Amino acid sequence: MTAKIEQPYRYRQQELVEPDWTRFPGWADVSAEQWADVQWQRSHCVKNVAQLHTLMGGLLSEDFYTDLERDQRERATMSMLLPPQMLNTMVSETTWAQHGRGERMPSPGEAFTAAFRADPVRRYMLPVFSDRRTDWPSHPLASRDSLHEHDMWATEGLTHRYPTKVLAELLPTCPQYCGHCTRMDLVGNSTPTVVKLKMAGKPVDRQQAMLDYIAATPTVRDVVVSGGDVANMPWKNLEAFLDRLLQIETVRDVRLATKALMGLPQHWLAPDTVAGVARVAEKARHQGVGLAIHTHVNSAQSMTPLVARASRAMLEAGVRDVRNQGVLMRGVNASTTELLDLCFALADGASITPYYFYMCDMIPFAEHWRVSLRQAQHLQHDIMGYLPGFATPRIVCDVPFVGKRWVHQVDDYDTERGISLWRKNYRTSIEADDVDVTSAEYAYYDPIDTLPAAGADWWRRHSDAQRTHEVAAAAAATSREASLAQLV
Repeated sequence: MTAKIEQPYRYRQQELVEPDWTRFPGWADVSAEQWADVQWQRSHCVKNVAQLHTLMGGLLSEDFYTDLERDQRERATMSMLLPPQMLNTMVSETTWAQHGRGERMPSPGEAFTAAFRADPVRRYMLPVFSDRRTDWPSHPLASRDSLHEHDMWATEGLTHRYPTKVLAELLPTCPQYCGHCTRMDLVGNSTPTVVKLKMAGKPVDRQQAMLDYIAATPTVRDVVVSGGDVANMPWKNLEAFLDRLLQIETVRDVRLATKALMGLPQHWLAPDTVAGVARVAEKARHQGVGLAIHTHVNSAQSMTPLVARASRAMLEAGVRDVRNQGVLMRGVNASTTELLDLCFALADGASITPYYFYMCDMIPFAEHWRVSLRQAQHLQHDIMGYLPGFATPRIVCDVPFVGKRWVHQVDDYDTERGISLWRKNYRTSIEADDVDVTSAEYAYYDPIDTLPAAGADWWRRHSDAQRTHEVAAAAAATSREASLAQLV
């Protein structure tokens, strides 16, 4: 008889559960019909502290609201916007049972507040001031547009970063706002810490310019249609854009980017949306174009039966794939168990392919979320072998001026100072033909609090803005020897 083998991670199929929204005092009388209605969901989003207070009743202690208000004033780069669907996945059913077994809802006070503070979805969707680091709330080289997407706009809102791919930002809004949003300089409402940029052109003119550029650039075969979130675009407008995009013969792949598949699945289950996706999918098939949906799920507890229904409705409508692009974040999913639990919930529960996990970008006030490159490499190693190869996500670093790089593709890595150097094999749209991209190196930086003492001390001595940028320039110099010599 073969002995039972204990594995570092124990796979188990888990049934998806739709949490009981009536456990929250503010939704105690909400019917299943209301919950399934997309307009009810949109009109009952939580947009401020007062609305959260009304929803929660007396469940949360006042110190949480004080903490949240301070974050909104001093740290938040995204305004508060939480659909009921997403809020309902915070604090699992199990946690509620632990705090009030046999009751419809737990008693208020410190215990429930502690559970709410620790919740992974809450940690990235509803950050509070005490979540953020006080030593290094932002990296010295953090920036609003950390990926320099605006620098690579071919037309307003159309980023041409890769040789064969473009990103079309059709609109600057989402049904929900994530605290770690990489496009925090453009998307959403302004906050006390960030005055958002505004698109200058009219939507119809911007879209026409995008389509004209794609049609005139036959090397572009892959178009990511994003924003913001395409779920916030009236369907007739989105379908009209997609119809015209599919008429461009050189386009072979179209990807629709929407976190709302998870945060607002009611939108993607609405009959008019499903019918519209089916029409676009049929045209894509006729044109030989691959149509996919890319969503953004960061925690297994966000996966519910409604999300699974929405995903499968899209597949049945003719979308070729539904894929997940998550973000690796401390306190949310930065452990082997958390990542694998999420991947199996996606694949088993909703037929969503785990695709990428991005290291959190170097935007302001994100240091408490970011992980080091070394930890990301360990996580990639630890999740290998459990999932099918096609459903094993790659953990990638989105290197400024380069693009996505698998975490094991790093060219050189100073682990003491947390400076990694990366190469690329193509020019972005802002580089001239005389740039030798095969020898240039580009820098990325670990969060400073994860470094050994000597490395953190080095950054304290070089955190002056001018000196730091000189160091960054040295790290990205074309000669590795010269770069590393400058960093001593």
